[in-house]
Amino acid sequence: MTEPTTDQVASPAAAKPQSGRSVTLRKRPGRRRASPAAGAGPLLTTEGLTRHFKIGGGLHRRTLHAVDDVSLSIGAGEIVALVGESGSGKSTIARLLARIYQPTSGEIFLQGRRLSAIRSRADLLAYRSDVPMVFQDPFASINPVFRVSHGVERSLKLHRPELSRAERRAEAVRIFEVVGLNPGAEVLERFPHELSGGQRQRVGFAQALAMRPKLILADEPVSMLDVSIRIGLLNLMTKLRDEEGVSILYITHDIASARYVADRLVVMYAGQIAESGPVEDVLARPRHPYTQLLVSAVPDPRAEVSVGADTDRGEPPRVIDPVPGCRFRWRCPLAEQVCHEVTPPLRQLLPDHSAACHVATADAELKAF
Repeated sequence: MTEPTTDQVASPAAAKPQSGRSVTLRKRPGRRRASPAAGAGPLLTTEGLTRHFKIGGGLHRRTLHAVDDVSLSIGAGEIVALVGESGSGKSTIARLLARIYQPTSGEIFLQGRRLSAIRSRADLLAYRSDVPMVFQDPFASINPVFRVSHGVERSLKLHRPELSRAERRAEAVRIFEVVGLNPGAEVLERFPHELSGGQRQRVGFAQALAMRPKLILADEPVSMLDVSIRIGLLNLMTKLRDEEGVSILYITHDIASARYVADRLVVMYAGQIAESGPVEDVLARPRHPYTQLLVSAVPDPRAEVSVGADTDRGEPPRVIDPVPGCRFRWRCPLAEQVCHEVTPPLRQLLPDHSAACHVATADAELKAF
């Protein structure tokens, strides 16, 4: 059993923009964009979602602002990519949405229902069925003692109790074949160590799909896989959206794969949203200086090797007891005095395109990097 290779499908390779040129990352040909029913509201929304962690003790006790005032939405049948550097708060948001962490403040709504109102175990179980999570390490998220059928059939027994034992087995075979593990009946009998990394990650998606989810939280599902295998997982996510109607929050630090698979892009920096909008618009016309820095960092094998002085400036973001102001100001060549004094709100610059920046405008493209 083999994973699809890059010569079987379009490559998600990316190109670094040169001076005066826009980014030319390739997208997957024939991709169907999400088309929610007219008048339908978003599937999941957050309002002012915040998570702080206390660190240290005694007189040295401080507060780490992992996520601050994040408001985002995910529509039905939509893939939203959450991108940013390590430590930007992407995985913390996923764990908040999965109810692994409780928010310090703010609210999460699923189809208009406030999650803080959930009290009973049955309601919590129903939410976990609607919003399962696929973790970064496929081997650590599967019990190595049992055959891979154990996790899927256990999910079916817990979340779909109306199925008989024979029906659970048949459904498990069907789900395995949906995620590309063929023949399903044979793969179900294998142990995790008998599968490749890509196949184990497909098992993770199968376990999530067994719950008949509305939204899958995919926390860097391809970052630990070989490049030749990643493309198969990206195609799997688009297949689940197009054929199964599942929405996906795709967390990644790889802009190339985000453009290849996503409908919308949300850029995180230091626990806050820096920019959001349709993926093509954000990457072709990035408004926030941090988004411009991310796009400029995408390697281009055709370009000359050069490192600009402007890319080596500033310092890492300060997220422990941060002071007011833009958290990117120490690295931004366009920073003004207001950037050091007032935290910029996320404001709409273009239709469906927003940025949290004092200097960003809708009618002028300010180039920081």
